[in-house]
Formats: sequence, structure tokens, C-alpha cells
Amino acid sequence: MLDDGGELALIDVREELIFSRNHLLWARNVPLSRLELRFARLVPRKTTRIVLCDDNDGLAQRAGHVLARAGYRNFSFLDGGVAGWEKAGFVTFSGVHVPSKAFGEFVEHDSGTPSISAAELDAMMKSGAKMVVLDSRPFDEYARVSIPSGINVPGAELVLRARDLAPSPDTTIVVNCAGRTRSIIGAQSLINAGLPNRVVALRNGTMGWHLAGLTCASGQSARAGEASRGSLIWAKQAAETVARKYGVARTDGATVEAWRKDEQRTTYVFDVRDPTEYKAGHYPGAISAPGGQLVQATDIYAGVLGARIVLSDDREVRACMTASWLKQMGWKEVYVLAETGGETAEATAAILGSLPDEAAVAPSKILEIDNVSVVDLSLSADYRRGHIPGAWFAIRGRLDKAMPKIPPRRAIILTSEDGVLAGLAVEEARALTDAAPVCWLKGGNAAWVAHGFPLSTAEKWADEPLDVWLKPYEQTGDTEAAMNAYLSWEIDLLERIKRDGTAHFLSAR
Repeated sequence: MLDDGGELALIDVREELIFSRNHLLWARNVPLSRLELRFARLVPRKTTRIVLCDDNDGLAQRAGHVLARAGYRNFSFLDGGVAGWEKAGFVTFSGVHVPSKAFGEFVEHDSGTPSISAAELDAMMKSGAKMVVLDSRPFDEYARVSIPSGINVPGAELVLRARDLAPSPDTTIVVNCAGRTRSIIGAQSLINAGLPNRVVALRNGTMGWHLAGLTCASGQSARAGEASRGSLIWAKQAAETVARKYGVARTDGATVEAWRKDEQRTTYVFDVRDPTEYKAGHYPGAISAPGGQLVQATDIYAGVLGARIVLSDDREVRACMTASWLKQMGWKEVYVLAETGGETAEATAAILGSLPDEAAVAPSKILEIDNVSVVDLSLSADYRRGHIPGAWFAIRGRLDKAMPKIPPRRAIILTSEDGVLAGLAVEEARALTDAAPVCWLKGGNAAWVAHGFPLSTAEKWADEPLDVWLKPYEQTGDTEAAMNAYLSWEIDLLERIKRDGTAHFLSAR
């Protein structure tokens, strides 16, 4: 299936942390816990060929029941789960966003992307060398931790804006991210575009800077300004040249609408501009996917391998550069759409399933019920930031493990970020307890806050936080060891994908 040229959605329904330990290269992680919330956006066409995989523990079958009720009908289960794949002699991978991360390593090797170490960059800074550091991550990541003097220019914006930030050809441009992938892709984008400056990637990004004993900055806010007319003209010409090299085609709105009606093919429309531009107005139905992030984590946007991808960008530069990378990554049909339209509401995917209104309660009701247990099904990171006082953390797909740990009460009220997941879980929770009626909080934690009620950070764990893979700098304990292990993992991916043999990355040579 992976090699027959047809569309395929390979979906791993385990929790993210479990998935990150061992999974198939091309699997998209859509945990059973949040299947109804995420699946329709990733796999919008209900006749898509789907393979579900798990730990051979029944999760895939449970997911199949949900999909069948929602009208999906062309799905099967991987025999033996991930262990069955290994037993058959195939390669598995750890980590997340592996195809994109492996592609970054491939690009560096294939194109010979130049890089410098943190010590070399530090020496350049101290010597007063003519240089600029461009941080290719989204603004929130940049603001949290960055290289001192770095300017935020998210990946797809680099070709559009770098010329204004380094107008003199003798200015060295250093591109960084947190680790390796976006540094490599960002630097190589500028090189591919023909920028006359010396361009290098900061080897191992902010993690490399920290590991070298240097101090990262926090709270920086320097962002690239609007592209000048001259830069825009140059960037369009440069991006067009790159697009032609990789066979990127253009399309129009009428064609896109015809494609969307095609019941035999999946078509994604991604707006690759800055999210603020997207919010101001975008092509109808387009999903915000800033170009640098789309290349960095393609698996969280495009769930169907072999699908058609359309990139929307009124200036075309970001779309052309992003499309060139997707083509090299192995996506055969990638198109640039210059139209952005006028919608301002964010595109939302349909929820699979319905909510039991008869079991919904208002936030004030929690305060009226004596001896109530609140069970929070939010992501563990959101739970840690704040939750209804006394609420227990649980993972929706693992309620059978969590419910026995929660003391019996007169009532059980499920909640989540906006209440939707809680409503979907009511019947499952009812099947696991006969000690108390089960309700759900309409509007969830957001409604609780909107009513002016306080949040708590005192934690009560009915399950482990298996729902999230933590980045090295988010982990507790030996952060430096976690960073070194992560960077070694990235570098090793190139050899692992060679052994796997299912990646068809295109050489730039």
C-alpha cells in the first residue's frame, strides 16, 4: 500500500507518548482519545483507504467503530499492531514528525547545507562581524527562548524578507531553530533562492547554544517587517525559479473547487502565510499551515499519503518555496494558488459523533452538587496550567484505567477544554461506573472561566500524562542529557530511513 501510488491514511491511535516510543515511519498519530475531534480534518474523504494500528490491544478496533458510525467504510487493521510490523522484519521509529525530521537530515546531506557551531557564532558576534541571526520558528517559540540578537523570521518568510534584513551581500546570514530541521531547511531555502550572501545554519540551534555553555535570551520580540517592493520583486523571481526546477504548478479557484468535489481523490488547501494574515482573510475552507511548520511537521496537517496539496499565498513566494520542499519530500501533486479570498473565520472540521444534551450541566451546577467528582479530559499540559479545583486528570481513551482510582461520589461530571470531548465520553464513563450519574460540563473549562470561577494548579492524577511527548527542554531532570539524546536521534534518522526503504526523497542534484 505504501508503494502502490494510491492514497493511504496510516493512522496510529495510541497516545502520543506511547506512539513516540515506537511506530511506523508514515503513521499519523491520532489518539483514540481525540479521534472525533481530529480525524475529519486529517482524513476528510470518507472513502479513503485507511489502515489503523495500535499495540494489538484493541484500540484500533474501538477506533474502527467510531469511524464506521461516522460513515468511513474503507478501513482495515494492521495485523499484530506495531509489534506485528516489527515481527515481519520492518523498521520502526521513535520520536514525532519523523518523515519531516528525516527529510531535514537528507537535505543537509544531499545539498551540503553549510553550518556553524554555537562557539563559531559566538566568536563572530564578539568580533563584530557583519552578520544577522534569523530565527525560523513561529513567534511564540522564538519569544520563549532564542539566540541573543536573533530576529524572528518563520521559515516560509525567509526568502520574502531576508533581503531587507541583510541588504548587503557581505552580511552573513545565520538561520537557527531549536534543533536542526528548520535551521537546515531555512538556510537551504535562501541558498536555493540564490541569495548572494553567505548563508549558514546554526548547528543544533538553541539547544546547541545552551549545550555550549552559552546563555539563551528570553522574551525577545524583534520581528521582520513588511517586505519592501524591491525585496518582493526579487523574492518572486527567485521563488519562481525554484518552483520551476521542482515542477511546481499553479492552479485557480475554479479548479480547486472541482477537485474538492472529486470523490476519488483527497485535496488539501493550506494557507502558508503568517497566521495573522490568515485571520485577516483567507481562501474559503483553507487551513492555516505556515509554510515552515508545514514542512517541519507535515504529518499533523496532511493525513492522507498521496493526496493533492494546494498552497494558498497572495504573494506566491511562500507557497512556491514550501511547494518545492513538499515536492522533494515525495508529494507528487503540489500546486500554488494565488487566491486568498475573504473568509475570516478559521476553518473547522466536523466532529465525528453527537453530544448528549440531556446530560449537560452548566458551570454553576458543579457548585450546587455536594460530593461531586470532576474528571478533566483535557490535554495534560492544559490541565497543569489550570483546572477546576479538585478535578482529576484522566485520558478519555483510558477511562477504564482511570475511573477505579477516582473515589465514588454522588455525581461524576466530565469536563475538557471546551466541553466537546467530555460530552463525547459520557456513554463510555457511564459504562464504567454504576455508583453515580455521569454528566458533562457544557462549554468545559472555558465556560467555567467565563463565569468568573477560579482555576487550581493542585494536581490529582488518575492516569499518567501519556498524551504528550515532551520536547527536551520541557522535560524535568537532566535537560542537557535529553538535548544531546534528541540531537543524536535526529542525526541518526538518515541511516534509519535508508534501512526502512519506503521514503522517496528527491535529490536536488
